[in-house]
Amino acid sequence: MADYFDTLETRDPELRERAQLAALPAQIAHAKANAPAYAKLLADVDPREVSSRAALSRLPVVRKSDLQELQRSDRPFGGLVTVAWGGATLVFASPGPIYEPEGRDVDYWRLARALHAAGFRAGDLVHNCFSYHFTPGGAMLESGAHALGCTVFRGGTGQTEQQLEAMIDLRPDGYVGTPSFLKIILEKADERRLAVPSLRKALLSGEAVPASFRDALGGRGIRAHQVYATADVGSIAYESDAREGLIVDEGVLVEIVRAGTGDPVAAGEVGEVVVTLLRNRDYPLVRFGTGDLSAIVPSSLSAASPCGRTNMRIKGWMGRADQTTKVKGMFVHPSQVAAIVARHPGIGKARLVVDNPKGADTMTLHVEVSDGDSSPREAIVASIREVTKLRGEVTIRAPGELANDGKVIDDVRRYD
Repeated sequence: MADYFDTLETRDPELRERAQLAALPAQIAHAKANAPAYAKLLADVDPREVSSRAALSRLPVVRKSDLQELQRSDRPFGGLVTVAWGGATLVFASPGPIYEPEGRDVDYWRLARALHAAGFRAGDLVHNCFSYHFTPGGAMLESGAHALGCTVFRGGTGQTEQQLEAMIDLRPDGYVGTPSFLKIILEKADERRLAVPSLRKALLSGEAVPASFRDALGGRGIRAHQVYATADVGSIAYESDAREGLIVDEGVLVEIVRAGTGDPVAAGEVGEVVVTLLRNRDYPLVRFGTGDLSAIVPSSLSAASPCGRTNMRIKGWMGRADQTTKVKGMFVHPSQVAAIVARHPGIGKARLVVDNPKGADTMTLHVEVSDGDSSPREAIVASIREVTKLRGEVTIRAPGELANDGKVIDDVRRYD
């Protein structure tokens, strides 16, 4: 057990799937019975029937982009939380503002598993440079570190000189925070010709981690890992020493869906990350659309990671799924592109390209169509106008010709 946080990480994938799907109906029933927003959203849903991924995929997606409006109409948590004041121990505010509760569970955001995979162990001192101001980042990693048996120094953000002095004085075993701030601290150490020899590990999040920076850290004797987490759902996936994708956390079900829809895409295809929490009774998010793009690592569905962990893996953060843009004063949403595609069964994939040649906005829907498609170009053009109330052109593409990057709307306008 020295290499793993617990036995859940290496269990047979079929046993995991059965156990998680068995827990799903009870979680959905709890959300429906105790969270007013889910009582409305799932009014016609029998939780007992949601016992497969196919059944789950038919439920509505609540997206992060919806939270601000939900919370505005039902303060403070949009009717998605099941506890009152006193049930939640802390409240945080992310930009928007969007408010998030912290419940009373130990390791509420489930970050201990990711810290363990990154090499942190009981007795370590963790220098935590996630923010402690308004947002939950600092608290998220601190709760995980405490659950693991670590001591935490609350560095927070900014004050580079003081951060460096604290590292030299306290000799922390590892750093948690954004990669960019760690880079700033280490560059300050170089500038002052100071060494921080105690730092041997880092768990990074909040930003992409360039391979060049990971290599640079390795040259300093610091082994870095990533974790993908959000303020709403906590840990979603984490990196192990194998570095072959991010391993999905044991406390969530992850789907990758086509942007603007709730429809799951094939393994390897880029789409939006949608998360269902299996054990959080206070904030029981069901099919929560993070707004982030990623893809399932296809090989992870048939083989364990080289590190021995057996859960599905995703490719990490690959951009944002909310590609809403404004054309000629009208908002155009990914869901509208999906609605156009749904009218024409012969379309396999579509991408709306927005441009402004000669200073005038244009829309061109690039569609992949199979041989023998019966939808004439004129019919698709008509659908564009009916759905978006804007004029658009159509370009026919061969299957597989559009890039696999999750983009549904590609705004290439320039304003030079």
